[in-house]
Amino acid sequence: MNLLRRASLAAGRDLTLGTLLDRLAAVHGDRPLVEEVGGATRTYREAADVVARWSGGVGVPAGGRVVVALPNGYDQLLACMAVARAGAVPVPLNDKMRPDEVDHVVSDSGADRVVRAAEDLEGGTSTEPGPPAEIATIFYTSGTTGWPKGARLTDRAILGSLGPGVLWPASLRRDEAVIGLPVAHIMGFVVLAGLAMAGVPVLMHPTFDPVAVLDAVERRRSSIFVGVPAMYRMLLEAGAADRDLRSVRVWASGADAMPPGLARTFQRMGATATLPLLGVSVGEALFVEGWGMVETGGAAIGRVALPFVGAAARPLPGYRIRVDQPDETGAGELLVKGPGVLAGYHDDPEATAAALHDGWLRTGDLVRRGRFGSVSFAGRTKDVVKSGGYSVFAAEVERCIEGHPRVVEAAVLGLDDARLGEVPVAVVRGRVEADDVVAFARMHLAPYKVPRRVVVVDELPRGGTGKVQKDRLRAFFT
Repeated sequence: MNLLRRASLAAGRDLTLGTLLDRLAAVHGDRPLVEEVGGATRTYREAADVVARWSGGVGVPAGGRVVVALPNGYDQLLACMAVARAGAVPVPLNDKMRPDEVDHVVSDSGADRVVRAAEDLEGGTSTEPGPPAEIATIFYTSGTTGWPKGARLTDRAILGSLGPGVLWPASLRRDEAVIGLPVAHIMGFVVLAGLAMAGVPVLMHPTFDPVAVLDAVERRRSSIFVGVPAMYRMLLEAGAADRDLRSVRVWASGADAMPPGLARTFQRMGATATLPLLGVSVGEALFVEGWGMVETGGAAIGRVALPFVGAAARPLPGYRIRVDQPDETGAGELLVKGPGVLAGYHDDPEATAAALHDGWLRTGDLVRRGRFGSVSFAGRTKDVVKSGGYSVFAAEVERCIEGHPRVVEAAVLGLDDARLGEVPVAVVRGRVEADDVVAFARMHLAPYKVPRRVVVVDELPRGGTGKVQKDRLRAFFT
């Protein structure tokens, strides 16, 4: 019977956010699901009971919208599942949003209710799952270039590609994933759902602390870590190279471009396996990188770097890609079609029409086609500096600058220039002088790509996932 349940889940039949934990509990029962730092430890069955109980306290009409504004943590995922189980639409809200952004989400979504604590859902009576709403959830974008927009995602968009994860041999090997991602961000939400599907228990850090994460991995011999590039940089700065991280077999990243050199550094810290009894580790860890966005319901393109072997980025099963209007360098806008693509923006037909054409999503990312259907990322359409008729891709300049041995991180943007239209400038983090950065860039870049000005800072402004907020960098040049 368990095999039949696994097969049904793997096929993705009738998977909904509201009934997912009921079905997983039937497969995994009393196996551990999550241990939260400073919070609860729950098995699959216990978590399913929590979702069923909370669903009775949702108290809004079928199809109503509920803003789930809990502090970051696993309970935020369970609360969203409870809202969906009650037949309503959860709207996860990132607790790093500004107050005016929170007000906008509540107003724009037409929320029937705002849930700010798990206790708000207590007191109801556990009921059977209600009919699923047409939309599984509404995720709001980060809003770095304007007000956040609500992406309407179906159950298929959120869960459709996760079904095969249930075939992971969880009962045959010991795994544990360490996670410190924001649950209200699409990456954190889907990663946690995917690990639950795979039967991999999670050690959840509601607040990412690099020292605490390194301590946990080293002490517990955790086998998986999933984070964003900024977290990997923080781990390195916190002394990751001096820790014993050989228990990690899989490193994974998303939400932002991962510098290849940084990925290779962590691959070497992990291992393919540790020999029983001898305690000797062999090989290197895998590094898995996913590209995706709110509008694709998570990853649509993936890259798996095997030990000692590089890897190209390719569409995940079920996804198709196109490169629109490539320029003289071969870079054009990436268009994506597949099961995770949003149904549209909430109450915004103009934004929907601009983003979607016959099911193809305009992503705003620039890519170049490679061999055998692979792609390489060149940057964002809004992250290209047009200088004197040349296109300067910020991502390329950032990769170059980050090659400087004393630069930890770089962010490049364009400033208005009366003669050239725009010129590239850079904000960097590290123990380095601005003139040294410019001299280094001159050695490795064409003259028109070299930053005209460089500012060295202690910290870069970041959003909820650790991604640099470039709209706030201009203040360094005023």
